[in-house]
Amino acid sequence: MAPNKRCLLWDWTNTRDVPWAMDNVDFKGPMSSVSNWNTWTPPELKGRAPFRPMVRTKDQLSGDDWQNVLKSKEHIVHFFNEPERAGISSAEAAQLWEQHMVPLRKEHGKKLVSPSCASDPKGKEWITDFLKRVAAHPPDYLGLHYYGPNGDDAVKFIEEMHQAHPKMPVIVSEIACTSRDKGQVYHFTAKLANWMDGQEWVFEYGFFGCMTHVADGFVSPEAQLMKPDGHFTELMDKLMHEVPVKA
Repeated sequence: MAPNKRCLLWDWTNTRDVPWAMDNVDFKGPMSSVSNWNTWTPPELKGRAPFRPMVRTKDQLSGDDWQNVLKSKEHIVHFFNEPERAGISSAEAAQLWEQHMVPLRKEHGKKLVSPSCASDPKGKEWITDFLKRVAAHPPDYLGLHYYGPNGDDAVKFIEEMHQAHPKMPVIVSEIACTSRDKGQVYHFTAKLANWMDGQEWVFEYGFFGCMTHVADGFVSPEAQLMKPDGHFTELMDKLMHEVPVKA
């Protein structure tokens, strides 16, 4: 049976003018869930696949955003997106984890994803300290991000993080090749998708990203999964349909 581990990263600010594009997503293959860095489900999803709510910052721990999380029937909730770059210390995050996320799991039966930090030394140091602080109530999944030009380096990083925290299945909530060379991007994407599909301890992964315009100067235009007109790129078609992905 083919693995269904691929999560669609659907950025609302870059897809709000093409909601019809969601109807073209094939959720009957390896693409099997959706995340949008928010607590609210994209209405254009129409219940066709599981949604992954995200408590992206401290702002989502109160008000309507937190009510969305409490009322959601979705089983997996992400906690904090690159907090080390948002001025949130690991100590503060651990305190908020105990105050909000642990009761969410206990009272509502949610599965919790750790904060997903960048793969640089600062990010690794942050998540290591956070996990030590919450050892009494650890996450259900280890969230990771990886951006870079080399697939071997990506595999090495993900393996090292798993070996450091082997009890938690891994969710690579953002990953992409940053090379501007199309062939290198396709090779990276195929290598990582196929490798992650083959690791039992990798629960889910999402390639960045499905949006009409490149998010910033760091992201490679060749890694885009959507064209400016809302139609999908060849790379998106591969991720929706190919197991294994062909470079």
